[in-house]
Amino acid sequence: MKTLTQPAEEPVIVNDEPSWNRMIDKVSEAEGPIAIDVERAQSFRYSDKAYLVQIKKDGAGIFLIDPISFEHGKIADFSELNEAIGDSQWILHAATQDLPNLWQLNMRPASLFDTELAGRLLGYEKVNLAAMIEHYFDLHLEKQHSADDWSTRPIPQDWIAYAALDVELLIDLRKKMIVDLEDAGKEEWAKQEFAHLVYWADHHEPKCADERWRRTSGLQDVHTRRGMALVRELYEQRDKIARELDKSPHKVLIDKAITEIASQASEESVPTISKLRRVMGFRRREPRKHMSAWENALDTVAGLDKSDLPQLRVHKTGIPKPRNWQRINPEAAERWNRIRPKIIEKAQTLKLPVENLVSPAALREALWQPSEDMESQLTDLGVRPWQRQEILEIIQSGLSS
Repeated sequence: MKTLTQPAEEPVIVNDEPSWNRMIDKVSEAEGPIAIDVERAQSFRYSDKAYLVQIKKDGAGIFLIDPISFEHGKIADFSELNEAIGDSQWILHAATQDLPNLWQLNMRPASLFDTELAGRLLGYEKVNLAAMIEHYFDLHLEKQHSADDWSTRPIPQDWIAYAALDVELLIDLRKKMIVDLEDAGKEEWAKQEFAHLVYWADHHEPKCADERWRRTSGLQDVHTRRGMALVRELYEQRDKIARELDKSPHKVLIDKAITEIASQASEESVPTISKLRRVMGFRRREPRKHMSAWENALDTVAGLDKSDLPQLRVHKTGIPKPRNWQRINPEAAERWNRIRPKIIEKAQTLKLPVENLVSPAALREALWQPSEDMESQLTDLGVRPWQRQEILEIIQSGLSS
């Protein structure tokens, strides 16, 4: 199998006003769908913003846009590019990953085609881009730079080729997948799924999670409320430093170091700074630069009154996980155990992952407290028409039996 190493045409780097204007002219003149991809640096930087946007349109070429070059100029807003694209369909792979970044740049799709989602609807076991390219073109697409630091400037030459190849075949891939969707009788399913993604992109807002510090790895090893307070304070200190340095928080201090020192706190006191210095995670070069911040965290938590300490564990709100239903809501558990296997069987018959037939969250809510009008309830839960057509009778039959 041949390995794809270079795009068929040289990509154009767009990092100044002249190159931007030339790109806008070419994209405006060309017809047909447009392939789009985004590269981030979330493992290296605090921000999850786009550090490269790749586009390809037949008749226009491949353009690699450097958003960082335009951050402080009049092109910081990419609405002009969005207007140049117009009603052309966007082609993305795993659209939900890239759409938030494009949304930040003020780009919104009129319509889209998600090659990963199409692969799921077609029942492919592997739906990453490399697997799709191999399946349809018998070509090997290397993905060795997917986790690299895309904030690096100048961008290395081999990275440029890699970035261009991510959009090189998306337009042709879409054509082939449309044929397969039609042959499988799933074209309408795909249209509804893609329309749902467009709606999601237009209404999506990042969630502001409360008490994000409670997601720190190793939290189960902390057994005192004052230890929890120390996790919270160290987490917040790390977050402040990471934001100021524009570094990934884990590059500043790893989670394991936070929970390891917090696990040594009692209900009455916190560990000493000397004990903190002996924890391996704090002995690395980057954490050593910020030792005064960690010491301040110890002092702050040591001075907290017991009434100001966070709860050791919090009770989650919302619908519990089905494995707990038997204890909390036996009737719901019985519904779940009766209906969900039939949903899984239906998904297998349709050659779909069960989560693409109906989202786990929607099924949980529908079976936890079913409405008399199940079709309306499923509609309100965002279940698409084609999905309702496939599962409504199964659920209704299960509820009445």
